[in-house]
Amino acid sequence: MKKFPAIFLDRDGTLIEEVGYLDRLERLKLFPDSARAIRLINSSGMKAVVATNQSGIARGYFTESVVEMLNDHLQKLLQAQGAQIDRFYYCPHHPTEGLGVYRIACTCRKPEAGMLRQAAEDMNLDLSRSYLIGDKPTDIEAASRAGIKSVLIRSGHLPGQSPDLFLEGRNAGSGPDWVAANLFEAVCWILQDRQS
Repeated sequence: MKKFPAIFLDRDGTLIEEVGYLDRLERLKLFPDSARAIRLINSSGMKAVVATNQSGIARGYFTESVVEMLNDHLQKLLQAQGAQIDRFYYCPHHPTEGLGVYRIACTCRKPEAGMLRQAAEDMNLDLSRSYLIGDKPTDIEAASRAGIKSVLIRSGHLPGQSPDLFLEGRNAGSGPDWVAANLFEAVCWILQDRQS
């Protein structure tokens, strides 16, 4: 069976504006170029897969059903602009702040690569030809652990944060393969990199 390459996407700060713990529809705002970037992925033959840490569930700020409702709403916003996420994955756990069953050191919470590996199994993905786009070091580390290339984007940070701060002091070779201004620029770089 043919395996597909994918572009894994962080959600908050990558596809949509970072607002802290997203818990309500009215706080969900797509970045201006998100739909255009996802349309590029869709037309490239690659799969568009969201992989997001949602420790607000573990912390008791909101439920899994809220995350699923927000993901459904995000999908509808994208579909209205001719774009489509192929599948959403989220980690509801936290190793120290979680409540009840959610307080575990799991293999799905980034920087672990569990969500990426699960998606590869579920969707018949070829990780060796896949990429990840995110706005935090945990995204880049998850990509590294899955053996895939990564792009760090600068657009996702709350005021006072910068991806450059996250990159300082990192070992050579442990950082992203590229740093882009935003999601659209990151997707353009990936599509060009695939040709090289």
